[in-house]
Amino acid sequence: MAVLQNIRVKFGLAISIIIALALLSFIIDPNTLESALHSMSSKYDVGKMAGKSISYTDFQENVDKFTTIHQIATGSSVQNEQSQQQIRAAAWQDYLDRYVFVKNAKNAGIRVGEEEIVDLTTGNAISPVLANNPAFADETGAYSADILRDFVQNQVPADGSGRLRTFWNYLQNAVMVQKYYDKYAALYNNSYIQPELFAKQAIAEHNTTFDVDYVMVPFDYSDSTVTVSSAEVRAYYKAHKENYKQDAGRDIEYVVYEVVPSAADIQKTSDDINAVVEDFDTATNLKAFLLKNSERSYSEHWYKKGELANNMSSDIDEFVFSGAQGASPVYKSGNVFRSVRVMASANVPDSVYVKHILLQGANAKHQADSLCKVASARGTNFSNLVALYSVDQNSADEGELGNLGWFTQNYIIPGFEPAITAEVGKPFVLNTQYGTHVVVVTKRSKPIAKKQVAVLEKTALASKETFNDFYSQANRFATIAAGTLEGYKKAVDSTGVYSHTMNNVTEATANYGSVSQAKEITRWVYDNKKGKASNIITVNNNFFFVVALKDIREEGYKDVKDVASSIHETLKTQKLQEVTKAKVAARIEGMTTLDQVAEELKVGRNQREEISFASMGRSYLEPALVGAASVAPEAQLCGPVAGQSCVYVFTVANRQTASFFTAEDAANEDTQKAQYGSQRVMPTMMEYDEVVDNKARFF
Repeated sequence: MAVLQNIRVKFGLAISIIIALALLSFIIDPNTLESALHSMSSKYDVGKMAGKSISYTDFQENVDKFTTIHQIATGSSVQNEQSQQQIRAAAWQDYLDRYVFVKNAKNAGIRVGEEEIVDLTTGNAISPVLANNPAFADETGAYSADILRDFVQNQVPADGSGRLRTFWNYLQNAVMVQKYYDKYAALYNNSYIQPELFAKQAIAEHNTTFDVDYVMVPFDYSDSTVTVSSAEVRAYYKAHKENYKQDAGRDIEYVVYEVVPSAADIQKTSDDINAVVEDFDTATNLKAFLLKNSERSYSEHWYKKGELANNMSSDIDEFVFSGAQGASPVYKSGNVFRSVRVMASANVPDSVYVKHILLQGANAKHQADSLCKVASARGTNFSNLVALYSVDQNSADEGELGNLGWFTQNYIIPGFEPAITAEVGKPFVLNTQYGTHVVVVTKRSKPIAKKQVAVLEKTALASKETFNDFYSQANRFATIAAGTLEGYKKAVDSTGVYSHTMNNVTEATANYGSVSQAKEITRWVYDNKKGKASNIITVNNNFFFVVALKDIREEGYKDVKDVASSIHETLKTQKLQEVTKAKVAARIEGMTTLDQVAEELKVGRNQREEISFASMGRSYLEPALVGAASVAPEAQLCGPVAGQSCVYVFTVANRQTASFFTAEDAANEDTQKAQYGSQRVMPTMMEYDEVVDNKARFF
């Protein structure tokens, strides 16, 4: 399986399972993707797009397919939560490509023909999906048509499991989809043409600056003559209803009982660790001893002064760097008990700069020994050896082949730990999961005094009796609540437990306070009616929740009563704008200078220099004032102009025109606008095709 070996060695877990989709970031803005996904579909559907429902079963089949792709790409079947999220995201993106993007691209007249696919996979215009894939790279790192041909003609047919066929089908589809994205991007970008008139206007707006002298007259919010009726509020709501869309949300209260060890549990743990401290002090095989008696295994990590204080406790740090011998006393930090024993002392750098040659195969060890001697010779160019012999032709930090870069103990390739204490300029051989390496450290930070320590550690955990006691408390609360919000409030009063409030719980909510991965609470909240209270919901085996559902907001439009206060303020501000403008206009009628206005209105004067219409967002002035001043005659009293909380009277002076903003600048600015616009393409397609994403309901 040469192709799989290439994938796993050269990229390991870093390879993305979304090989082609990673190239599409020019058009997909993650922030706007989420905002487009609001609608609800059938209760048992993961989503819906372009009129097609995606059932949980269908989605899970697609997830299984991408799980296979992930396993082939990484060589690992281990899946943490992060990789599972990536796999689900890839499966969902696959649906978006099929049902939304490709469909709309075809509707725009774009086609990717069979001849193109052949050319993109085996012809003269190899797709980046394949050309940049390490699976099909030769020993120099360049794309190899022979390796691809061998994979397709020999390895795929010979794979009885069908897994490689799944992987190859995925790559072919990715090639096609990528071509659709390329063509659509070209169509979109080339269709964005700036009219000459707009370019001239942009140049003028950037190059024209002016100074503004102005006074501000604030609104009188206590003016009782300015009123807003309920009818006006309803009319405004009706006219602007699209502004009051809302996602589904729930308001809840909850109590939580955290299972923590009792005083007896803590004392027992203290007794247990003190019973083995003497053996810890004299043990000769500490790895075996700690494996049997400690929650922390033996580590060869080098600690500098202060580091143990941050990681464990200041008492431990002080003991280790005091020169003391043998095992330390037992120190307690929270519910954790520790004793330490200093194993070694040395001057060790914080970081080292590492180069390597990676070798594989039956002869790797012998070849590594030979290359190690060659690399040690004076005048040898290590990069030349890398180019000739190394399987890794991708590592080239600072532009030099073979350079892995700076490593620290916390940021290092597994297996490279000996490099931290290696001698500078002296090549050595080490083995890792990737193969046999010839390694040389070329630079390092200044060595400082460090210690290696063994740590005997035990954490006090709740006993079965303690667990049952907390469960009984939660059960008593749930019994009083009796499944209702009213009962929940009685339970809070009678037990005295603190009730947490949490508003706008969405189907994606997984964290409640400091408790994470609690989707079981979210599922209960969305499966029940307003006014209900839950039985005990157990989270992570040590948190007992009782939840009450106070309010439900379904996806759609907010009720007018929920937004009446904000609409009232908006309408009142609009009326105050007109009233204040009229009052100011009447009082300054006939005046010709700003000084006269300031004296009449009893307000101070303000000034801002070198303002331009194009830099409105950076002028610290309200857009209403900047916009009015940009077209106002010079040296003439103007206004009043209404702002958000006041009205302005102003004069413009010192209007100047420069030429620092050129036609090229205008074109670049327009290109940036086009790029921003391209980020709205996918969300717009998703809105058009009424995409509904309910993944959070299930995962």
